[in-house]
Amino acid sequence: MACPFLRDVVDEEALVLRRAFRRERVFRDRLDPLAFPDDHLYERYRFSADGIRYLCRLLGPRIKHRTARSHALSVEQMVCVALRFFASGAFLYSVGDAEQLNKATICRTIRSVCLAIKGLADVFISLPGHRRLCDIKEEFYRIAGFPNVIGAVDCTHTRIKAPSGAHEADFVNRKSFHSINVQMVCNVDCVISNVVAKWPGSVHDSRIFRASEIYQCLSQGEFSGVLLGDRRYGCQPFLLTPFTDPQEAQQAYNHAHARTRARVEITFGLLKARFHCLHKLRVSPVRACDITVACAVLHNVACLRKERAPRVPPAMDWDNPAIFPDDDSGRLLRDQYVLNYFS
Repeated sequence: MACPFLRDVVDEEALVLRRAFRRERVFRDRLDPLAFPDDHLYERYRFSADGIRYLCRLLGPRIKHRTARSHALSVEQMVCVALRFFASGAFLYSVGDAEQLNKATICRTIRSVCLAIKGLADVFISLPGHRRLCDIKEEFYRIAGFPNVIGAVDCTHTRIKAPSGAHEADFVNRKSFHSINVQMVCNVDCVISNVVAKWPGSVHDSRIFRASEIYQCLSQGEFSGVLLGDRRYGCQPFLLTPFTDPQEAQQAYNHAHARTRARVEITFGLLKARFHCLHKLRVSPVRACDITVACAVLHNVACLRKERAPRVPPAMDWDNPAIFPDDDSGRLLRDQYVLNYFS
């Protein structure tokens, strides 16, 4: 008699024995995720039914299974699985229990959808984006009378689990937890126009900015306008920062600067309130960067489609001093702003 556990079984009795030991595959019933009211969908996925359908149309060609073998997930189910993870930040088995899927399927699905969304970053994250520069400047000016602003820049930390390997210490930030330091630029509508998610938590904000593509574009004069940054950055002709010890006219400048630059803090709050996974990611640094970019893309889609915005908790002030000195031409331009607009 042939052994029933070999791959090429010829004996009839061995085949019968093999079928007896084979565990029957069980396919659970899966509900249509879009067969619920929008309140239910907002709470779990952060998008309305129309918003989820829009994402399915965008991502379908990139994530759709070629066949329906083994009850393969539909595009709608795959998108909803990833959105539930992004929105809740729960453990994979918790997402699987909620979606009636096993942990391995959840992991593969989230990775597939995440990479597909990240592939759309150049479409949804760009400067100036879908708006003209003159319109962006005018909207920023309406906030507090600060002219010629095309965006507000800042960095935010996304907490991650301690990575293994020799570079583990590089990810420990000034608050003594492991993170990646993510740079973002936003406009008045809290739409993200630039994101850099690849640096460990120990890297300073101004170093990330100096190594970024947007720094090169601004320094070469590709955009007519200035960014607003906090004291962690050195003052540049294209990046204006507040005065450290302001006098009377400089106080008016600092006040308008703070009110205008606050848009980027609001954007961080909206992003992390909408996608709770960004409060802590239990994945490797590389995957954490991919998820962060994917959430930034989804945030822009939600803003552009006017999806319901979550409540924003107060932001944390890191109080990180600058490591690069102010540029002379940057200080001169800042003084001219004070003289021409705030005196």
